Amino acid sequence: MTGLRQLQRERVREAISAAAVALFLERGFDEVPVTEIAAAAGVSKPTLFKYFPAKEDLVLHRIADHQGEAARVVRERAAGEAPLEALRRHFLDGLARHDPVTGLNDHPAVMAFHRMVFETPSLAARVFQYMSRDERALADALRDTMDDVTADLVAAQVLAAQRVLARRNWLLLAEGRPLREVEPEAVRAAERAFALLSVPAS
Repeated sequence: MTGLRQLQRERVREAISAAAVALFLERGFDEVPVTEIAAAAGVSKPTLFKYFPAKEDLVLHRIADHQGEAARVVRERAAGEAPLEALRRHFLDGLARHDPVTGLNDHPAVMAFHRMVFETPSLAARVFQYMSRDERALADALRDTMDDVTADLVAAQVLAAQRVLARRNWLLLAEGRPLREVEPEAVRAAERAFALLSVPAS
């Protein structure tokens, strides 16, 4: 029964998020009240807030499965593989898969979703909160291979680089350039970013 209840909760959570995102993309994040989202999803307002404590979480639920990803990549890397090399490989793999989190995905719904996140101040601010948690988790994972200060600095730089790369990829696609043209540029930019991160401290 526990498994069935959990499955039901996930279905309700997904239905609420889907209803919210559809309304946000249609009218704009700031133009849709939470009461309307709850009605569209067939739940009460208190129920909605049980699943999503803040309105911004209705949107960022879509990227929640990437929470802690960088830390997991470091902890689960192959024996003998350097942390930065594992992170570089993972990001390049994401580009090859056109993972939306890399910004290199030209599906109209993905493009519209990114535009909403990047251009809505409260959502952009919430993304930084997510990134702060990811940064702390990555720094903790890096402490096995470097001192505390270096781990903190590397974690901050890696996540900042990935954010810049993803936004750049989305902007190039938003300009109307075809994905097949943007992809090699995205790969070169990622290679350069991780090469810069790998420069030894003097």
